[in-house]
Amino acid sequence: MDKPWLRALKESVNAAVEMSVKAFELVPAVERELLMGDKARINIECIECCGKHLYIGTNDCFIHHFLLEEVPSSKGKLTFLAQKLLHKYLGLKKPVAELRAASALERLMVLCDGVLFLVDMLTLETPSGAGGAKIRGVTTFCINENPVNGDPFCVEMGILSSKRRTVQIFMVYEDRVQLVKEVNTPEQPCAVSLDGYFLCLALTTQYLILNYNTGANQDLFPYNSEERKPIVKRIGREEFLLAAPGGLGMFANAEGVSQRAPVNWSENVIGAAVCFPYVVALDESFITVHSMLDQQLKQTLPFRNGHVLQDFEGKVILASTKAVYVLVPLPLERQIQDLLASHRVEEALILTEGAQRNIPKEKFQILHKKILQQAGFIQFGQLQFLDAKEHFRKGHLDVRELISLYPLLLPSSSTFTRCHPPLHEFADLNHLAQGDQEKVQRCKQFLISYLAEMRSTEVANGCREDVDTALLKLYAEQDHESLLDLLASENFCVLADCVPWLEKYHKYFALGLLYQYQGQDSAALQLWMRVADGDLQDGTRSDLDDYITDFLCSCSSLDLVWKYADWALRKNPTTGVQIFTKRIPTKNQPELKPDDVVTYLTAHREALLLYLEHLVLQQHIQKETFHTHLAVLYLERVLALLSETPVDEAQLSKARERLQAMLRESNLYRAQYLLGKINACEKLLLERATLHGKLEEHNEALHILVHELKDFPSAEAYCIWASESRNAAYRQKLFHLLLGVYLDSQSKPEAARSSGEMEMAAVDLLNRYGEVFDAVQVLNMLPEGWSLQLLRPFLGRAIRASVHACRTSQIALGLAHSENLQLLHDRLKERKKPIMVSDKKGCFMCHNTFSEPEVVCLPGGVPVHTHCVQDRIQHSPSKKHLSNSTNHT
Repeated sequence: MDKPWLRALKESVNAAVEMSVKAFELVPAVERELLMGDKARINIECIECCGKHLYIGTNDCFIHHFLLEEVPSSKGKLTFLAQKLLHKYLGLKKPVAELRAASALERLMVLCDGVLFLVDMLTLETPSGAGGAKIRGVTTFCINENPVNGDPFCVEMGILSSKRRTVQIFMVYEDRVQLVKEVNTPEQPCAVSLDGYFLCLALTTQYLILNYNTGANQDLFPYNSEERKPIVKRIGREEFLLAAPGGLGMFANAEGVSQRAPVNWSENVIGAAVCFPYVVALDESFITVHSMLDQQLKQTLPFRNGHVLQDFEGKVILASTKAVYVLVPLPLERQIQDLLASHRVEEALILTEGAQRNIPKEKFQILHKKILQQAGFIQFGQLQFLDAKEHFRKGHLDVRELISLYPLLLPSSSTFTRCHPPLHEFADLNHLAQGDQEKVQRCKQFLISYLAEMRSTEVANGCREDVDTALLKLYAEQDHESLLDLLASENFCVLADCVPWLEKYHKYFALGLLYQYQGQDSAALQLWMRVADGDLQDGTRSDLDDYITDFLCSCSSLDLVWKYADWALRKNPTTGVQIFTKRIPTKNQPELKPDDVVTYLTAHREALLLYLEHLVLQQHIQKETFHTHLAVLYLERVLALLSETPVDEAQLSKARERLQAMLRESNLYRAQYLLGKINACEKLLLERATLHGKLEEHNEALHILVHELKDFPSAEAYCIWASESRNAAYRQKLFHLLLGVYLDSQSKPEAARSSGEMEMAAVDLLNRYGEVFDAVQVLNMLPEGWSLQLLRPFLGRAIRASVHACRTSQIALGLAHSENLQLLHDRLKERKKPIMVSDKKGCFMCHNTFSEPEVVCLPGGVPVHTHCVQDRIQHSPSKKHLSNSTNHT
């Protein structure tokens, strides 16, 4: 069993491995032998790099100048070839503390033994005339990489003095230095960095931001410089990196605000540098690399006797006491790929997005899309479908990359080939799932939702056939409810690939929809009919017969309608006839001529009846042949029921009602033709009576109703029906005919005569419809022996009607006489009014004055010329408002 301390060590190692990423390689630049040979006591104190020129300051007061060349190896790795150009002894017998290059001046600034002076970058000699360019009592200095002076041949520099609590700002020229500013500090500063007007200072007990132009300052946080060396490092415009208590690397801007989270490095950091997006820190034993984006430790490199760490124009150089090394950053894409290979998706994306400012826009967009796509496939393999979909969407993934993982989903005609290098490590879905069918199903469900979402976007442009075909196959395989929606809308499914797939999963109705969308309506109908007939099994629609009918109803091809309507009519005449009755003619849906339909339906009697009912009773088509044909079909149905044994009375009653209604309500059928068909049937007397009525043969009709049927209410109803659209005189004539039939003793059967049945019918008729009859004519028709008491209701109503008519006419006469008198009175009043005419008064019509007394007076007393009235008699001025018709003389 592992000991606790050993187990803890293993866990820490595993955690470090988990978080590791190879961001840099440590490459030797200047070996010990090249620098110092066999002199063991010589140590490196400081370094400076400017382009290919490397300067090393040692503890024996020498400056060594090397030319550093980058040499790619055969394996693609970068190596360095150092060529020593010269070395220079400064003669101060003290270590060289700091070196700074000013390439614009071709000068190297050297700090040694508290003296800051200039030497030539190439010869390392003190330039002539620059002997006075020395500053004494200097503890450290820095160069302003964001100068405020616009002179390109001048370098700004900040200097800390060993004797005063001040920071001095100097301007350095080729042969001289000039003090331009001296800023007091609350404590003795021990480290400084300069950016523009801003000084970042490490004092004895705290860090401070100070604007030397305005004097404003901002305290940052406390720090004990006696316990460990402070670090103040400019990392960008108005931003600094500081070594904070607790082993933290803190970021601060010129306003004293930290806009980045701190990095957690070693307590004993002796140097730090930034190579975006990484912070590199050096302690006595290790080099640590943290990300500025997520503050995580990314890489740890062992490095003993570390002494100096600096970054020069993006190049990180560090030195032990004996040798110089370069931290070579690995290509960003390789770092990202390493993270992706470790399935560290979020870190890879953070690194990619964080590097955006260092990569050209177009190149970054290509890289970013690729990384997003790869990240999506990694999360897809981990069944993290929501994240995968989001990365696919943002990365504008060619959806065929995803479809190609699913065997047989892409159509055989597809020309797609996978991206190279590949975006993922999977051969196909089976390789990804490793036999786990639940995982396969989840992946298929994801692809369904993803394709359904993407098919209508720009992502699917150029590959819509592949997308829709794959989606149809998945819908069919998964028995998905959206299959029919896909086929019923605009789609680009490849027919040759989809047919066998739909047949495999018995989706014949869906296949018919696909045939229909591809313009193969005949194939669709044949397939659906086979399903409806039971030859093929598909339970998608239980109402497939009705669907086929509706399809034919709206079919634009009349040939298909004539060809397949017969199947629908044989299947169900009631619904089949809707092919013709529900058809609405449009531009793309030609009209079917009713005569052609009637001829076609001759073989389908029930459907023909329904279609004629549609034409006559619903469409109200006024055509004799349709009305006659429908009436004949009704009659034949009644005759057929009458011939059955036993007779179905309920069906017969219903059939007769339809026939009778048709005979009563239509005026277009051939009544004589129907009467010839019905005369032989003694059971259809009521229908015969109706036909006689249509032929204006009212005596025959009433004779049938009264003497053969003895149906007096029907006889009375007949009179009302036959005179429904006629005037009162015609109705009176029919009722008189009926009364005459009742009173005709020659036509009475003996039974009726003995019982007085006809007399009672006549009395009832008179008493119910007394207002219709002419009372005088009725009294002349009645037998003399009839009792007036029987006719009392009739006579009372007749007398009242006569008196009412007389009085009404008298009132009308009186009103007319009164109106006539009023008109005569008005006429006399108009004649008595004087008409004023003078040569100063003008005619209302022509506006000319009157020259003769002969005038015409219009209503309202307006005089006009006689000839004006004759010319414009149709435009009477009496209809106009006359504002000044009088008093104009």
